Amino acid sequence: LIALGDAIRDARGERRLSQEALADAAGIDRSHMGKIERGERNVTILNVKRVAHALGLSVTALIAKTGQ
Repeated sequence: LIALGDAIRDARGERRLSQEALADAAGIDRSHMGKIERGERNVTILNVKRVAHALGLSVTALIAKTGQ
């Protein structure tokens, strides 16, 4: 979860998006997005898909960024 959160935060930073902008684009509450980025929440595959899409990535590409 921490690796996924780090990957999301890094991808968001590369795109110069605020956490709030990413959350809005993904249709996720900003506070929930913060918990995802900190690895504090289990993330459903649907939310992973939403976040990846909002970042312009495939789910596979986002998962690959975790280094796992």
